[in-house]
This record gives sequence, structure tokens and C-alpha cells, in this order.
Amino acid sequence: MESNFVDYVKICCRSGKGGRGSMHLRHVKYNPNGGPDGGDGGDGGSVFLRGNHNYWTLLHLKYQRHIFAQHGGNGGKDKCHGTKGKDEYIDVPCGTVVYNAETGKYVCDISYDGQVVCLLKGGRGGLGNYQFRSATNQAPRYAQPGEPMQEMTVILELKLLADVGLVGFPNAGKSTLLSSLSSARPKIANYPFTTLEPSLGIVGYHDKQSFVMADIPGIIEGASEGKGLGLRFLRHIERNSLLLFMVPGDTDDIRHEYEVLLHELENFNPEMLDKHRVLAVTKCDLLDDELMEMLRDTLPSDVEAVFISSVTGFGLEELKNVLWRELNSESNKLQTITAEDTLVHRDKDLSKFLLEMTAEGEDDEILFVDEEDIEDLDDFEYDDEQP
Repeated sequence: MESNFVDYVKICCRSGKGGRGSMHLRHVKYNPNGGPDGGDGGDGGSVFLRGNHNYWTLLHLKYQRHIFAQHGGNGGKDKCHGTKGKDEYIDVPCGTVVYNAETGKYVCDISYDGQVVCLLKGGRGGLGNYQFRSATNQAPRYAQPGEPMQEMTVILELKLLADVGLVGFPNAGKSTLLSSLSSARPKIANYPFTTLEPSLGIVGYHDKQSFVMADIPGIIEGASEGKGLGLRFLRHIERNSLLLFMVPGDTDDIRHEYEVLLHELENFNPEMLDKHRVLAVTKCDLLDDELMEMLRDTLPSDVEAVFISSVTGFGLEELKNVLWRELNSESNKLQTITAEDTLVHRDKDLSKFLLEMTAEGEDDEILFVDEEDIEDLDDFEYDDEQP
């Protein structure tokens, strides 16, 4: 069954061209020397990106491979102005990053609901010959063509915006924890890579407060090099304010697994090491108090650790208190994502991701529509009525 979670699409966008100005000389029986009266062409439509919190994937754009704005109308006689082309708005979920598909360069970020970014500006309409009249040129026989359209093939890449991101190996208990703390119902089973798509859940806290938790598919050693699910979901962790590392309590070496996870994030993007981190030792219903005390001495000293059991509820309240405290600490305030926000490995991320998507057959060739022939602007017309 095809997944409803789509976090990567490639589409061809094109703005509208400006309408041409009219070259017309007014010549009727009651006014044989009416002079120029050609109207201006209308502006072409623009293509805009708009943040919409009602969307959480790019599924609605997966099969819409071409988005074209309307061309501007041509000017007419009697100084009639051409119609303005209709703008096209592309609604995307918050956290969408846009790249130029041909150059791989970063274009913009859509980070909050209602944010509007002009992706391609429509061409301006040309001036009619009425605009060029003067005392020394009373019958101009020329008009401007409209400005050409703009065209770009873009890659839209979704990076989930969440307060807490769950990081761990397959079967570490991430989905179980999310289902215990929130109303989300991710798939839970006793085999690796049960979670094949990220899930979001809202975790309630005291005084009707809450925060968003994201369940990311399991990471394995070498994920930053394309192993397992590769880079497909690692980039979703970039936008999380706090990282919750999850390691099962029955693991042979908890410190080693934590360091492997940390190493994979560092290889993908070194800036991830600047995020606040919390370590959750899961499946503690299999451990007794004495064994938990022994394990506490072996845990990393640079991160706060909490022993939990999602099945019995042991330690979950303490975990929520720790996460809330870290989220609201002064050193961990969420920064506003702006157009100047540049990640260290942004271009590297895109190139490796494109290779991975090409191997999966997702990077299909874009077909372009042929442009209409431009009409000859040197011709001009007279009214049929003669004096």
C-alpha cells in the first residue's frame, strides 16, 4: 500500500508572460485623425508559495507536476487595458524547504502558517502606442511586447517542525512512547523498521500546556552514508528543538549505542550537536531497582538520563518534566527560521538525497510544455469604417 506521507516532490513552475501592448490608430468617419489609442497589455500571473498549517505532507503536490500561472491579456483599441493573469498559490506545510532542481541551490523556507513567498514573478505588460504619443510623434506605429515569463523546476523538501524529536535504533520503543504520551497511534510491532514514516503527537502538560513530539523512523549505524532508510528521514531531526535519545535498558552497552547515534547525527549535520539532548533508557519494566542503579553509573555524564517504561508508565511523568524544563530553558529558545537561515550541509544534504531518490525511481524526468508562437508586433490595424 502506498504511503500517504510524502516529504519530497519535484515540480515545474512557470509564471505568466505579460500581454503585448496594442498598436492601433483610431480612424472613424466622425474623427478621421483620431491618433493612437492602443492600450497596454496586462501583467502576467505570479507563482507564490504559501504556508498552510492544514497540510502536514506534500501528498497534494505529488501528481501535480506542472503549475503554470496565467498569461496577461493583450491590449486593445480605444485604450483598453489587457486583463491581468491569475496568480497561482502553492500551499505547503510549515517546514518546507525549496531548492532549485537544476543548480541544487537553496531558494527559500516556509516556516509559519500564512507566510507567502513569491517564487516566480509574472512578466509586466507592454505599453500600447498611446503611451508613446508626443508633440513630435503624434502617430507612433509601435508598441511594447510583454515581458517574458519565468520558469523554474523546484524541489520541495519537508522537514517536520516539532519541539521534541525521538532518536533511536529500530525497536527502541519510540512509537510506544509516543502512543503513551499522546493520542497518536503509530504502528507498533516486534520487528525492526516498523515505523516507515514520521508521526507527530501532541503531549499534554500541566495547566493545559503542551508540546509536539515527532517519532522519526529508526536510525542504524551508517545511516548518514545512506544505509537503512538513509537520509530520507534524518533531515526531519534538523528542525527539532530538543532531541530525546532512546536506548533500551536491556542493551549490552547503553553508552556505546548513544555515541553511535550521536556520531550519525554529527556526520549528517554537525550543527545538530548544538541542540539540547535528553537520554531515555526504555523498557525498564525488565529491570529491577538495583540494576537500574548500576546502569546509572555507566551512562554518559554530559546528558540528563531518565529511566522509563512506556508499558507500565514508570518514569513518564518525570520524563515530561525534564523535557518541559529543557524546552523552556533560556539557552534552548526556538529561533525564528528566516531566509538567511543556512544549514552547513544544506547543499550536501540535497545532493546525497537526490542520488538516493534517483535510485528509488522517484526523480522522474519533468516534461515541459512548448510555448506559443509570439505574434508579429509590427502589424497594426485600422477600423473598417471609412469616412
